[in-house]
Amino acid sequence: LCRHKQNGNKMDKEPITITGLQKIKAELEELKNIKRPKVVAAIAEARSHGDLKENAEYHAAKEQQAQIESRVIAINDSIARANVIDVTKIENEGKVIFGSTVTVKDLEANKKIIYRVVGQYEADISKNLIYYKSPIGKSLIGKSLNEMVTVSTPSGERNFEILEVQYIWSFFIFSIIIFAPSS
Repeated sequence: LCRHKQNGNKMDKEPITITGLQKIKAELEELKNIKRPKVVAAIAEARSHGDLKENAEYHAAKEQQAQIESRVIAINDSIARANVIDVTKIENEGKVIFGSTVTVKDLEANKKIIYRVVGQYEADISKNLIYYKSPIGKSLIGKSLNEMVTVSTPSGERNFEILEVQYIWSFFIFSIIIFAPSS
């Protein structure tokens, strides 16, 4: 990771894919333009009910406001520290690198799994987006096509064979994350 100084303090640059950066920017916009105004309106409404000491709606809205503001600060920090890596601009030599999409065969389960190696802000194991510092991510990084990989995970040892390594920008993953219906 590269480092730079800001206000005299060292800050680690955090690798992120183009998709990941777009995802957190979209979340930031939603927080600022949708959620923040809603909570401000809820606070104003709760204030209009009088005594704030025993006003549960007011205290709940203030708590929600604090959570939103905390998340806005965290996202702004993530954006400031982002080291955007466009894997499509890197020559594919068959090695697993940050941002690559890797097809592996789980040798115990005898099934294919497609993982994408990503940064901490976009990692989501339920979507096979694995953090590059996770046990699986660390085991895959630097390995090549057709290599066998043994991974020590909290649930035990897993063995994989690397079947394919792609350096692609995944709009499909981005569209699922950003355009999925909200609840």
